[in-house]
Formats: sequence, C-alpha cells, structure tokens
Amino acid sequence: MKCMYCKADLKRGEAPYHIDRNGYHLLLDRVCAWVCTQCGEPLFDEEQVIEIQAVIKEMDTHIKKISTAA
Repeated sequence: MKCMYCKADLKRGEAPYHIDRNGYHLLLDRVCAWVCTQCGEPLFDEEQVIEIQAVIKEMDTHIKKISTAA
C-alpha cells in the first residue's frame, strides 16, 4: 500500500488517534494502523474505524448524561 499524501510505502504499526468533540478530548495512544514510512501519516483499517466510532458514540452518551445531570 502507498500513502495517499506522499506516495511512500505503508507498514503495519501503531498510531495515536485524537479528537476534540462535544466538550471532551479523546486520545487513544496506540491504535493498530498502516503507518507511512516517510511522513508518518496513519491509515486505519475498517475494523479499527468501526471500533473508534463505537468508543466515540459511547463517550457522547456518557458526556450527555453527566452534562445534563444538574
């Protein structure tokens, strides 16, 4: 596989994932990914994307509960 940005080779590794969303910051330190050997850009497989989306959905639910508890 090739990097969509710099066209260098990708290799299997780990990469961080972070997002600022709805009043919280989510940081996953190590997610399995294809990582560019030149620029370091990660490419996540569909399985990892689905799992990340599940974590975000769960966080949204919990954030909504604690922000409306008052």
